[in-house]
Amino acid sequence: MIRSTGRNLPIFGILALVRHVKIAAIVAGLLVVAAACSNGGEADSPMPTPNSEDAAMPNTLTVAEAADGWTLLFDGATMAGWRGLGRDDIPNGHWVVEDGTLRKVDSGQVPTAADGQPLEGGDIMTIEAYENFELSFEWKVAPGANSGIKYNVSEALSMANPPRSAALGFEYQILDDDLHPDARNGPNRTAAALYDLMGPGDSKSLRPVGEFNEARVVLRGTHGEHWLNGQKVLEFDLATPEFEALLAASKYAPVAGFADKRAGHIVLQDHGNDVWFRNVKIRTIQ
Repeated sequence: MIRSTGRNLPIFGILALVRHVKIAAIVAGLLVVAAACSNGGEADSPMPTPNSEDAAMPNTLTVAEAADGWTLLFDGATMAGWRGLGRDDIPNGHWVVEDGTLRKVDSGQVPTAADGQPLEGGDIMTIEAYENFELSFEWKVAPGANSGIKYNVSEALSMANPPRSAALGFEYQILDDDLHPDARNGPNRTAAALYDLMGPGDSKSLRPVGEFNEARVVLRGTHGEHWLNGQKVLEFDLATPEFEALLAASKYAPVAGFADKRAGHIVLQDHGNDVWFRNVKIRTIQ
Protein backbone atom coordinates (compact mmCIF):
# COMPACT_ATOMS: atom_id res chain seq x y z
CA MET A 1 0.00 0.00 0.00
CA ILE A 2 1.32 3.35 -0.90
CA ARG A 3 0.90 6.12 1.66
CA SER A 4 1.84 9.78 1.59
CA THR A 5 4.25 10.93 4.29
CA GLY A 6 5.45 14.32 5.59
CA ARG A 7 4.58 17.27 3.18
CA ASN A 8 4.20 15.21 -0.02
CA LEU A 9 0.89 15.53 -1.95
CA PRO A 10 -1.52 12.62 -1.78
CA ILE A 11 -1.38 10.42 -4.83
CA PHE A 12 -4.95 11.43 -5.81
CA GLY A 13 -3.93 15.12 -5.74
CA ILE A 14 -1.00 14.40 -8.02
CA LEU A 15 -3.28 12.61 -10.49
CA ALA A 16 -5.76 15.52 -10.43
CA LEU A 17 -2.99 18.01 -11.04
CA VAL A 18 -1.77 16.02 -14.04
CA ARG A 19 -5.27 15.97 -15.49
CA HIS A 20 -5.59 19.77 -15.15
CA VAL A 21 -2.20 20.32 -16.82
CA LYS A 22 -3.19 18.11 -19.77
CA ILE A 23 -6.52 19.92 -20.19
CA ALA A 24 -4.78 23.30 -20.08
CA ALA A 25 -2.30 22.17 -22.72
CA ILE A 26 -5.09 20.95 -24.99
CA VAL A 27 -7.01 24.22 -24.65
CA ALA A 28 -3.86 26.24 -25.37
CA GLY A 29 -3.18 24.15 -28.46
CA LEU A 30 -6.73 24.68 -29.75
CA LEU A 31 -6.37 28.45 -29.30
CA VAL A 32 -3.15 28.45 -31.32
CA VAL A 33 -4.80 26.46 -34.13
CA ALA A 34 -7.81 28.80 -34.16
CA ALA A 35 -5.56 31.82 -34.36
CA ALA A 36 -3.58 30.29 -37.22
CA CYS A 37 -6.76 29.49 -39.16
CA SER A 38 -8.04 33.04 -38.77
CA ASN A 39 -4.77 34.33 -40.20
CA GLY A 40 -4.76 32.16 -43.28
CA GLY A 41 -3.11 29.06 -41.82
CA GLU A 42 -0.04 30.59 -40.09
CA ALA A 43 -0.24 32.04 -36.61
CA ASP A 44 1.95 35.04 -37.41
CA SER A 45 0.94 35.67 -41.06
CA PRO A 46 -0.70 39.04 -41.92
CA MET A 47 -4.33 39.37 -43.00
CA PRO A 48 -4.70 39.10 -46.78
CA THR A 49 -5.18 42.34 -48.72
CA PRO A 50 -7.08 42.79 -52.01
CA ASN A 51 -4.96 42.53 -55.13
CA SER A 52 -5.23 44.77 -58.17
CA GLU A 53 -7.68 42.41 -59.83
CA ASP A 54 -10.12 42.72 -56.91
CA ALA A 55 -9.90 46.47 -56.32
CA ALA A 56 -8.56 48.47 -59.24
CA MET A 57 -7.83 52.15 -58.70
CA PRO A 58 -10.19 54.59 -60.44
CA ASN A 59 -9.42 55.31 -64.10
CA THR A 60 -7.20 52.24 -64.49
CA LEU A 61 -7.60 48.85 -66.12
CA THR A 62 -7.02 45.54 -64.42
CA VAL A 63 -4.90 42.94 -66.19
CA ALA A 64 -8.08 40.99 -66.98
CA GLU A 65 -9.83 44.05 -68.44
CA ALA A 66 -6.88 44.86 -70.66
CA ALA A 67 -6.79 41.25 -71.84
CA ASP A 68 -10.52 41.46 -72.64
CA GLY A 69 -9.95 44.44 -74.90
CA TRP A 70 -11.06 47.32 -72.65
CA THR A 71 -9.51 50.76 -73.20
CA LEU A 72 -9.82 53.88 -71.08
CA LEU A 73 -11.70 56.85 -72.52
CA PHE A 74 -10.62 59.04 -69.58
CA ASP A 75 -7.18 58.70 -67.98
CA GLY A 76 -8.09 60.58 -64.80
CA ALA A 77 -5.66 63.42 -65.47
CA THR A 78 -6.28 64.91 -68.93
CA MET A 79 -8.99 65.30 -71.57
CA ALA A 80 -6.94 63.45 -74.15
CA GLY A 81 -9.21 61.78 -76.69
CA TRP A 82 -12.06 64.30 -76.25
CA ARG A 83 -13.12 67.52 -77.98
CA GLY A 84 -16.17 69.71 -78.08
CA LEU A 85 -18.96 68.86 -80.49
CA GLY A 86 -18.29 70.79 -83.69
CA ARG A 87 -15.01 72.21 -82.43
CA ASP A 88 -11.38 71.23 -82.00
CA ASP A 89 -11.08 72.18 -78.32
CA ILE A 90 -12.93 71.73 -75.03
CA PRO A 91 -15.47 74.45 -74.06
CA ASN A 92 -13.35 76.60 -71.75
CA GLY A 93 -14.47 76.67 -68.12
CA HIS A 94 -17.35 74.26 -68.66
CA TRP A 95 -15.43 70.97 -68.45
CA VAL A 96 -12.51 70.37 -66.07
CA VAL A 97 -10.47 67.48 -64.69
CA GLU A 98 -10.96 67.48 -60.92
CA ASP A 99 -9.76 64.92 -58.35
CA GLY A 100 -9.65 62.09 -60.88
CA THR A 101 -13.04 62.94 -62.38
CA LEU A 102 -14.20 64.59 -65.57
CA ARG A 103 -16.52 67.29 -64.29
CA LYS A 104 -19.15 69.31 -66.09
CA VAL A 105 -19.11 72.60 -64.17
CA ASP A 106 -22.46 74.21 -63.39
CA SER A 107 -23.01 76.90 -66.00
CA GLY A 108 -25.01 79.27 -63.83
CA GLN A 109 -27.29 81.68 -65.62
CA VAL A 110 -26.62 81.16 -69.32
CA PRO A 111 -28.99 81.35 -72.31
CA THR A 112 -30.77 78.06 -73.03
CA ALA A 113 -32.73 76.51 -75.86
CA ALA A 114 -36.41 75.66 -75.48
CA ASP A 115 -35.57 72.16 -74.19
CA GLY A 116 -33.15 73.46 -71.54
CA GLN A 117 -29.94 72.83 -73.47
CA PRO A 118 -27.42 75.61 -72.75
CA LEU A 119 -26.43 77.80 -75.67
CA GLU A 120 -22.98 78.36 -74.16
CA GLY A 121 -20.53 75.61 -73.35
CA GLY A 122 -21.61 72.42 -75.08
CA ASP A 123 -21.31 68.64 -75.18
CA ILE A 124 -17.94 66.92 -75.49
CA MET A 125 -17.35 63.80 -77.56
CA THR A 126 -14.77 61.11 -78.16
CA ILE A 127 -12.54 61.72 -81.14
CA GLU A 128 -12.92 58.04 -82.04
CA ALA A 129 -16.19 56.48 -83.20
CA TYR A 130 -17.58 53.10 -82.10
CA GLU A 131 -20.20 50.86 -83.69
CA ASN A 132 -20.56 47.67 -81.62
CA PHE A 133 -19.34 48.13 -78.08
CA GLU A 134 -19.72 47.76 -74.35
CA LEU A 135 -19.33 51.05 -72.47
CA SER A 136 -18.75 51.24 -68.71
CA PHE A 137 -18.66 54.38 -66.59
CA GLU A 138 -19.44 55.86 -63.18
CA TRP A 139 -21.42 59.05 -62.64
CA LYS A 140 -22.72 61.27 -59.88
CA VAL A 141 -24.71 64.50 -59.87
CA ALA A 142 -25.24 67.51 -57.67
CA PRO A 143 -28.70 67.90 -56.11
CA GLY A 144 -31.30 68.62 -58.79
CA ALA A 145 -28.88 68.02 -61.68
CA ASN A 146 -29.52 66.70 -65.19
CA SER A 147 -27.07 65.25 -67.72
CA GLY A 148 -26.56 62.21 -69.90
CA ILE A 149 -24.13 60.11 -71.87
CA LYS A 150 -25.00 59.75 -75.55
CA TYR A 151 -23.96 57.15 -78.12
CA ASN A 152 -24.52 56.29 -81.78
CA VAL A 153 -23.90 60.01 -82.37
CA SER A 154 -23.33 61.50 -85.82
CA GLU A 155 -21.55 64.83 -85.48
CA ALA A 156 -22.82 65.96 -88.89
CA LEU A 157 -26.43 65.12 -88.01
CA SER A 158 -26.06 66.91 -84.68
CA MET A 159 -24.60 70.03 -86.27
CA ALA A 160 -27.45 70.13 -88.80
CA ASN A 161 -30.06 70.41 -86.05
CA PRO A 162 -30.13 73.21 -83.43
CA PRO A 163 -28.70 73.80 -80.94
CA ARG A 164 -25.37 73.09 -82.64
CA SER A 165 -23.56 72.40 -79.34
CA ALA A 166 -25.90 69.53 -78.33
CA ALA A 167 -25.43 66.05 -79.75
CA LEU A 168 -28.22 63.96 -81.23
CA GLY A 169 -28.04 60.29 -80.28
CA PHE A 170 -29.34 57.65 -77.97
CA GLU A 171 -28.97 58.95 -74.42
CA TYR A 172 -28.41 57.16 -71.13
CA GLN A 173 -30.25 59.61 -68.87
CA ILE A 174 -28.38 60.92 -65.82
CA LEU A 175 -30.62 62.66 -63.32
CA ASP A 176 -31.49 63.43 -59.72
CA ASP A 177 -34.86 61.67 -59.87
CA ASP A 178 -36.08 63.26 -56.65
CA LEU A 179 -35.38 66.92 -57.34
CA HIS A 180 -35.18 67.45 -61.09
CA PRO A 181 -38.63 68.19 -62.60
CA ASP A 182 -37.93 66.15 -65.76
CA ALA A 183 -38.42 62.96 -63.74
CA ARG A 184 -42.11 63.88 -63.41
CA ASN A 185 -42.51 63.73 -67.20
CA GLY A 186 -42.46 59.94 -67.18
CA PRO A 187 -40.18 56.93 -66.64
CA ASN A 188 -38.38 57.57 -69.94
CA ARG A 189 -36.99 60.81 -68.45
CA THR A 190 -35.60 59.24 -65.24
CA ALA A 191 -32.06 58.05 -64.44
CA ALA A 192 -30.83 55.13 -66.60
CA ALA A 193 -33.66 55.61 -69.12
CA LEU A 194 -33.14 55.56 -72.86
CA TYR A 195 -34.04 59.24 -72.86
CA ASP A 196 -37.53 60.06 -74.20
CA LEU A 197 -37.84 56.56 -75.63
CA MET A 198 -37.89 53.90 -72.90
CA GLY A 199 -37.90 53.92 -69.11
CA PRO A 200 -35.89 51.63 -66.85
CA GLY A 201 -37.53 48.83 -64.90
CA ASP A 202 -39.25 49.56 -61.59
CA SER A 203 -36.62 47.61 -59.65
CA LYS A 204 -33.69 49.88 -60.55
CA SER A 205 -31.38 50.69 -57.64
CA LEU A 206 -30.25 54.32 -57.72
CA ARG A 207 -27.69 55.48 -55.18
CA PRO A 208 -28.15 58.73 -53.22
CA VAL A 209 -27.16 62.01 -54.83
CA GLY A 210 -23.46 62.66 -54.21
CA GLU A 211 -22.51 58.97 -54.54
CA PHE A 212 -21.18 57.40 -57.73
CA ASN A 213 -23.44 55.07 -59.69
CA GLU A 214 -22.02 52.33 -61.90
CA ALA A 215 -23.46 52.25 -65.41
CA ARG A 216 -23.05 50.19 -68.53
CA VAL A 217 -24.32 50.46 -72.10
CA VAL A 218 -24.22 47.62 -74.62
CA LEU A 219 -24.88 48.19 -78.31
CA ARG A 220 -24.40 45.20 -80.60
CA GLY A 221 -26.02 45.26 -84.01
CA THR A 222 -29.57 46.47 -83.42
CA HIS A 223 -29.65 45.24 -79.81
CA GLY A 224 -29.09 47.67 -76.94
CA GLU A 225 -28.98 47.44 -73.13
CA HIS A 226 -28.75 49.85 -70.20
CA TRP A 227 -27.38 48.73 -66.82
CA LEU A 228 -27.35 50.49 -63.46
CA ASN A 229 -25.38 49.34 -60.41
CA GLY A 230 -25.01 45.79 -61.67
CA GLN A 231 -28.60 45.34 -62.85
CA LYS A 232 -29.91 45.40 -66.42
CA VAL A 233 -32.74 47.95 -66.36
CA LEU A 234 -33.81 47.96 -70.03
CA GLU A 235 -33.11 46.47 -73.44
CA PHE A 236 -34.31 47.29 -76.93
CA ASP A 237 -34.01 46.27 -80.57
CA LEU A 238 -33.89 48.93 -83.24
CA ALA A 239 -35.32 46.55 -85.85
CA THR A 240 -38.65 45.89 -84.13
CA PRO A 241 -42.12 47.45 -84.52
CA GLU A 242 -42.06 48.18 -80.78
CA PHE A 243 -39.02 50.43 -81.11
CA GLU A 244 -40.45 52.12 -84.20
CA ALA A 245 -43.53 53.00 -82.16
CA LEU A 246 -41.39 54.41 -79.34
CA LEU A 247 -39.45 56.52 -81.84
CA ALA A 248 -42.62 57.82 -83.50
CA ALA A 249 -43.93 59.02 -80.13
CA SER A 250 -40.66 60.73 -79.13
CA LYS A 251 -39.15 64.19 -79.67
CA TYR A 252 -36.77 62.56 -82.18
CA ALA A 253 -39.49 61.52 -84.66
CA PRO A 254 -38.92 64.53 -86.97
CA VAL A 255 -35.13 63.96 -87.13
CA ALA A 256 -34.44 61.94 -90.26
CA GLY A 257 -31.83 59.24 -89.67
CA PHE A 258 -31.77 59.68 -85.88
CA ALA A 259 -32.03 55.94 -85.13
CA ASP A 260 -29.88 54.69 -88.01
CA LYS A 261 -27.16 52.37 -86.73
CA ARG A 262 -23.70 53.82 -87.33
CA ALA A 263 -20.15 54.06 -86.06
CA GLY A 264 -20.87 56.93 -83.69
CA HIS A 265 -19.18 59.04 -81.06
CA ILE A 266 -19.61 58.74 -77.29
CA VAL A 267 -20.79 62.08 -75.90
CA LEU A 268 -20.95 63.59 -72.40
CA GLN A 269 -23.84 66.01 -72.18
CA ASP A 270 -23.67 69.62 -71.03
CA HIS A 271 -27.13 70.27 -69.59
CA GLY A 272 -25.87 73.17 -67.50
CA ASN A 273 -25.59 71.31 -64.17
CA ASP A 274 -22.78 69.88 -62.07
CA VAL A 275 -22.03 66.24 -62.93
CA TRP A 276 -18.93 64.07 -62.49
CA PHE A 277 -17.70 61.09 -64.56
CA ARG A 278 -14.91 58.60 -63.90
CA ASN A 279 -13.84 55.07 -64.90
CA VAL A 280 -15.06 55.67 -68.45
CA LYS A 281 -13.95 52.68 -70.48
CA ILE A 282 -15.03 50.86 -73.62
CA ARG A 283 -14.39 47.69 -75.58
CA THR A 284 -15.50 46.75 -79.07
CA ILE A 285 -17.56 43.59 -79.41
CA GLN A 286 -18.62 41.45 -82.36
